[in-house]
Amino acid sequence: MGDAEEVKKLLRQQSAIAAFGSFALAQSDLQTVLSEAARVCASGLGVRFCKVCKYRPDENDLLIVAGFGWQAGVVGNVVSRADASSPQGRALSTGEPSICNDLRKDTQFVLPPFYAEHGIIATIDVLIKGAHEPYGVLEIDSDKPQDYNQQDIIFLTGFANVLAEAVATASRTALLQTTIRQMEVLVEDKNRLLEQKVVLAEELQHRVRNNLQLIYGMLTRQLGETTDESGQRGIRAIARRVSTLAQVYDHLLGAEMTRTTDFGTYVKSLCRSLGEVQALPAKVTLTCDSEVLMLDLDVVTALGIVVAELVTNSYDHAFPKGEGAIEVSVRRDPDNANMATLVIRDDGHGFEPQSGSKRHGLGLVRRLAEQVRGTASVAANKGTVWTITFPLADKFDQDAEISAKL
Repeated sequence: MGDAEEVKKLLRQQSAIAAFGSFALAQSDLQTVLSEAARVCASGLGVRFCKVCKYRPDENDLLIVAGFGWQAGVVGNVVSRADASSPQGRALSTGEPSICNDLRKDTQFVLPPFYAEHGIIATIDVLIKGAHEPYGVLEIDSDKPQDYNQQDIIFLTGFANVLAEAVATASRTALLQTTIRQMEVLVEDKNRLLEQKVVLAEELQHRVRNNLQLIYGMLTRQLGETTDESGQRGIRAIARRVSTLAQVYDHLLGAEMTRTTDFGTYVKSLCRSLGEVQALPAKVTLTCDSEVLMLDLDVVTALGIVVAELVTNSYDHAFPKGEGAIEVSVRRDPDNANMATLVIRDDGHGFEPQSGSKRHGLGLVRRLAEQVRGTASVAANKGTVWTITFPLADKFDQDAEISAKL
């Protein structure tokens, strides 16, 4: 081959490697990349056959995974042991290119029958590297004697390096796809468990609500059978608190299963039900005005009991003539977005609370205010005004249960 032809061949091979590199980077299917590599390598060296052999460490052999020019049945079969008994095995075991210009003169190799069936005479084998162990071997096969040179080795080695990167990319892609599938399974499992949790939680809410109503009914019947005034007051107070807790669950059953709920909507509903619970005088009015305030359920429960206690106290003690007005309001602090104020006021005759007094549930109200990290104050002048100031943004202690405060 003259110098001009050698230069043309070199340029053609370099162009083939560059074009194949672009193709391999844009192709996601490894089998397509391997098959195209076999075709382009055969064309680049002007031969009829090429194959890609994958190393299988467990079997210690080389499996033909892609090829060009071969009859049906060659690709997919084992070509040789992964040792020096074959051209490709020698390239794999030594890590160096293996050149055989005429197999008829080299009797050290043990070759499968399809070599003779295809008339294979000359081969070049180069290693396809891997991250931890070789991927396999790229082999050129010719049915004519050849005089392969160093440039041919460089050409095939360049292809093998591109294939090594394509294999690594495919492995990363396969790992990513496997990870994604595993994540999808985990997400499906999570969604299934969450659905089960929602169903169970809703069932639990129903059961708790029903049990509270059952307890309230039992207390009401006991109240009718109790003649002692002191005993009646105690039973009525307990029944009121049970009813308030039942109101929380009634409110939750109409909402999504979340850790927070709108206190404004809840307290309005609670105020509407207090008249029915207490059989209040017709000339005492109760109004409620509240902003939308999303609060932790523990806070909603505590403040709901506060509202029930103070509203009931007003009905029981503030209006000896049986007429008056009670107002409940909940507002954000205009000067501090993280604080809110609950106000329960009546226009009754008022009273003078004693320090630390538990009269009319005052001790309970203060303990519940502390439970929500708030403060409670009362003013009794031409009526009674309770002001409970509490934070909106704090994460409240979930371990402290309100029932322990009752």
